[in-house]
Amino acid sequence: MTGLLVVTAVPAEAEAIRAGLAASTAPAPSDGTVPPDVTVLPVGVGPAVAGAATARLLALAEAAGRPYRAVVSAGIAGGFAGRVAVGGTVLADRSVAADLGAESPAGFIPVEDLGMPPELLGGGRTVLADPALLARLRAALPGATVGTVLTVSTVTGTAASTAALAERHPEAVAEAMEGYGVGVAAAHAGVPFAELRTVSNPIGPRDRSAWRMREAFAALTAAAAALH
Repeated sequence: MTGLLVVTAVPAEAEAIRAGLAASTAPAPSDGTVPPDVTVLPVGVGPAVAGAATARLLALAEAAGRPYRAVVSAGIAGGFAGRVAVGGTVLADRSVAADLGAESPAGFIPVEDLGMPPELLGGGRTVLADPALLARLRAALPGATVGTVLTVSTVTGTAASTAALAERHPEAVAEAMEGYGVGVAAAHAGVPFAELRTVSNPIGPRDRSAWRMREAFAALTAAAAALH
């Protein structure tokens, strides 16, 4: 069995995690070497490409006789104001496909409520974090906020949609675009899954001046030590 697979959306997130892993294991100054039992790869933006790419990586490792022991979806995210601070670290106890369902005059209808046969829904819109893996991450990151991380295909960008999302998911602390897809791939492969995010901006009307990318990437580097 090989080690941990960490997947990110974009290369900058992967680089931030590799920097943290290298700093946590190498003598100072770090030589930039990632621990051999951790693989960090960017797999693309959005739940479909992230899920497909992760499934391929897991299948190839299994076919080679070196299956991964766990997979973590990691990167930056938007945070719900009042639930997690910008620059904060989030651990998902579950990853939820927040926009998987249908619109109606009465509001959003979750896919589970559309009358489809249960066998077609798999785990529905929710992938739970592996309890043991989550516990290890929580122990290593005691300051992290733990809660639901929403996966969306369209990033929330208005006050009205933010309020509606927060009302439907009062336990949610952040939103990103890959966790659910990665979690489904892990579930189908029988591999433990978790999601780790650091917050770059509050969810709501798009205001680039309020984004704190540098702080979020620095937090991601700091949190990476928990992955080893």
